[in-house]
Amino acid sequence: MNRLQNSYLAALLLRLSLGLMYLAHGALKLFVFTPAGTAEYFASLGLPGFFGYIAIAVEIGGGLLLLAGIQARWVALLLVPQLLGAIALVHAANGWMFTNAGGGWEYPAFLIAASLALFLLGQPPRRGAAA
Repeated sequence: MNRLQNSYLAALLLRLSLGLMYLAHGALKLFVFTPAGTAEYFASLGLPGFFGYIAIAVEIGGGLLLLAGIQARWVALLLVPQLLGAIALVHAANGWMFTNAGGGWEYPAFLIAASLALFLLGQPPRRGAAA
């Protein structure tokens, strides 16, 4: 296996992992918290409640697009503002560790770093293309 194949496999692993994670977070909001409950929580943060529905759509849609490999770089980049909002509005006051009460900001910060890494990796060259 050469370096080009290693880079391709690394990007694939990162893309699939992020896709599953975003899909799981959107599914949690959809099936456990429910759309109405998510909207109510967003309203309790001082945001318009419909942002909760948008958050569900963004996480599920983004996760599915990442899993399918459709515009994965740009999808990963477009998911970053939602995570920044989660840090600023929910997790920042809870400290660093995600195990803190209310969840700290380490986990969304890691997802931001992983999403930016996927964006920066770019599209690997196709097989047979000059490296």
